[in-house]
Amino acid sequence: MSDDGQRDVPSDRPWHAVPVSELLRRSHVDRTVGLDGEEVTRRRERYGPNTLPVAGGQGVLRRAARQFHHPLVYVLVAAGAVTAVLEELVDAAVILAVVLLNAIIGFTQESKAEAALAGLRSMARTDARVRRDGREQRIPSEDIVPGDVVLLAAGDKVPADLRLLELTELRTDESALTGESLPVLKDPTELPVTTAPADRRNMAYSGTLVTGGTATGVAVATGAGTELGQIHRLVSAAEVLATPLTRQLAKVSKILMIVILVLAAVTFAVGLARGQDAVDTFTAAVALAVGAIPEGLPAAVTITLAVGVTRMARRRAIIRRLPAIETLGSTTVICSDKTGTLTENQMTVRRVWTPVGGYTVTGAGYAPDGALHDETGSPVTRADDHALRWTLTAGALCNDARLRRVDDRWVLVGDPTEGAMRVTPGKAGIDLDHVDREHQRLATIPFSSERQYMATLHRDPAGGGTITMLKGSVEKVLALAEHQMGSDGSIHPVDRVAFHTTAERLAAEGLRVLATAVDLRQDPGTFDEQNLSGLVVTGLQAMLDPPRPAAAPAVAACRTAGITVKMITGDHATTAVAIATQLGLLDADDDRPRRVLTGTDLDALPAAEFTTAADDSTVFARVSPEQKLRLITALQHHGHVVAVTGDGVNDAPALRQADIGIAMARTGTDVAKEAADMILTDDDFATIEAAVEQGRGVFDNLTKFIVWTLPTNLGQGLLILSAILVGADLPLLPTQILWINMTTAVLLGLTLAFEPQEPGIMRRPPRDPARPIITGALTIRILLVATLLVAGSWWMFQWEQDRGASLAEARTAALNLFVVVSAAYLVACRSLTRPVRRLGLLTNPWVPLGIAAQAAGQLAITYLPTANAVFDTAPLTPEAWLRIAALAALAAAVVALDNRLRRHRLTAGSGRTRGNRDSRNPRPTPP
Repeated sequence: MSDDGQRDVPSDRPWHAVPVSELLRRSHVDRTVGLDGEEVTRRRERYGPNTLPVAGGQGVLRRAARQFHHPLVYVLVAAGAVTAVLEELVDAAVILAVVLLNAIIGFTQESKAEAALAGLRSMARTDARVRRDGREQRIPSEDIVPGDVVLLAAGDKVPADLRLLELTELRTDESALTGESLPVLKDPTELPVTTAPADRRNMAYSGTLVTGGTATGVAVATGAGTELGQIHRLVSAAEVLATPLTRQLAKVSKILMIVILVLAAVTFAVGLARGQDAVDTFTAAVALAVGAIPEGLPAAVTITLAVGVTRMARRRAIIRRLPAIETLGSTTVICSDKTGTLTENQMTVRRVWTPVGGYTVTGAGYAPDGALHDETGSPVTRADDHALRWTLTAGALCNDARLRRVDDRWVLVGDPTEGAMRVTPGKAGIDLDHVDREHQRLATIPFSSERQYMATLHRDPAGGGTITMLKGSVEKVLALAEHQMGSDGSIHPVDRVAFHTTAERLAAEGLRVLATAVDLRQDPGTFDEQNLSGLVVTGLQAMLDPPRPAAAPAVAACRTAGITVKMITGDHATTAVAIATQLGLLDADDDRPRRVLTGTDLDALPAAEFTTAADDSTVFARVSPEQKLRLITALQHHGHVVAVTGDGVNDAPALRQADIGIAMARTGTDVAKEAADMILTDDDFATIEAAVEQGRGVFDNLTKFIVWTLPTNLGQGLLILSAILVGADLPLLPTQILWINMTTAVLLGLTLAFEPQEPGIMRRPPRDPARPIITGALTIRILLVATLLVAGSWWMFQWEQDRGASLAEARTAALNLFVVVSAAYLVACRSLTRPVRRLGLLTNPWVPLGIAAQAAGQLAITYLPTANAVFDTAPLTPEAWLRIAALAALAAAVVALDNRLRRHRLTAGSGRTRGNRDSRNPRPTPP
């Protein structure tokens, strides 16, 4: 055996490919006795406990220090240090508080991977029944060692990876591990070496649930050696990717840091070269640095994202990591799990067929909502058709499943196929509770893979005799039947061709088809397998795990928004294709061999072709967790921003690797939720559409804030630099610059976080992740407004001094000009693509409220004596305010003209390229 809990076998003979005799020989165990105590101790010392390993994480101090390792944080820390040196302790405290707030948020989110692994470890813990020293014992699952003989029964959680020795109708729910939508019927027969894990019927995997039957198996893998342990390793290895927002902000931050340091150094050098006082020159350089640093940017980013998170919570989505909301807006591909995400994860009968005709069943899942409609579309309110009534009754009574209501949901206890057949009678007006009471069950022949049917004997309430009911595969039921039932209950020779043709047609649609039959003449003394013959076949029921009602419209909306939706599932290709076709992911014209790939197909692809196949194909079936992770990575290497949805343990590595992982709250495992960035509280794929819309709006608003704030910072820096170059007094002091930056960022800039989404936001193509936040057109806008601020402030500063105003009054006039122009520019930044007059004043009431609050602040800093003393300001005359208003109006007019010219250029460019764009993306991404 190896040290990871997996026994050594020849590389060409994995455990599923060896016969039972070889399994026992290599495991050195007697199936009737099990391991003895001494051997258990030796193996436990060698292989360790049957638990998933705890990854060694970094220390708390190191993780905390890493939160400050970012260029923007360097700039903020420098700003705080500078303001502290200037003894502006309040301002320094505010700046450093922003740094600490962002560090706390990052530190809190840092433990996502560790939480996911903890969820995996919790999932794996349970008690187990084993045979040791010749007797049955119950032990904690962590005490299982390779070679233990393990006993399984319905309701047990499998404690380790087992190679099955013997079983009786064992079925396991592997949906959380492999994506299989139905319980898997097991068989101890050896399998080919190349059999994929999801098809290894002679294996029972750690962490899966036994839904029926019993079995005995030998533990062949424990702890990290299990399939669950492999997923654990994948989650550990998956990289936490930077989001498009964090990548873009990192670029902006580096550029800002370099520009600020260069300008400050140039300012200091020029001042010294001109022979100015070193202290004054240093003060000027500090003022430039303080002015150019966008202190409010981190707070604006956090608050804008938080507003988006709050809006998403109202739309049934919980955001676990703030940048995730923006990442959705940049998403180019959504890779969705099928079971429980695009579908209900509840088997539902969709078609019923009798020799008289076919019926369509509405409703989804286990809720008793829906109806039967005949071939004319008329609802069936009473099952007067005898063949239909017996088809539904036999399906519901020859059945071990039960449904119970828990809060507002219906919960299944038993097999999903049987659960679906318990729901259907009520949709045809049959009182199932009444039928259950009248038809008391007397005996049962359970389903088996060999028999391929289940039969039950019931008391006949009408004649006092008995009724035999049977359900099973179409082939087996027809082999036992000699007649078929008519609508009036009459008996006719069975039309086998009609039954087979209909069953094949339904199966081709991805439906699972079962037949039902009855025998109204049976005597209880002859109820056994040998005497089941001469039955009357009543009809067929066809079912599947149906798509969620809102999934197809949501998929269509994503495609309209230029987002590709792919299905990645562990289920069978036929079922996946059927669901994908219903959702609009595939259509009749698709090249199926190219658009649909299985896990076997992926393994056969050369490495050079894998990325292309991942990009070109739409449906991936029978995919393992490793293959799913590889697909996500390939799409990311192709330049895509990838969102991944899922709810099972098998989805956790991909959720972790994705740019944004999306888990389901109701049906999702704890592991999937902990690995995800966003959780859908309604488990509805359609909520993702709303999240994409919100994410695009968040990025728009962040862009608006940056475009609004940078001219102010750049203008302040250039104003100080120009003063040094010409040897003039500083038009603004460091404290005044801090006042402008901090108050306008909070009172003015943050109001942009509440802007509603732009019209047509979901008709744009996704934003190119490589495209910078500040495009060429927006750079021109920023430079234009910064120039207006510098020119206006210089003119105002000089004008006031030339008219006899004191230096304090001139600086106060320049300070107020900066703020008033910023307020006017704020209104223009509410939309970067539409004229201001079309926005409406009250569509964002925070804007006028913020401007009013800023106006009150400006009056206070201008006229309050205390503020005059702190900020070196002085009261202004009414004439000075008129000049400020005139200059602000001029600046607003210039910006409005620039807006109009840019819209004209954008419209012209759109007209030239309209013929070359995909019709699903009718609008270009705004600059």
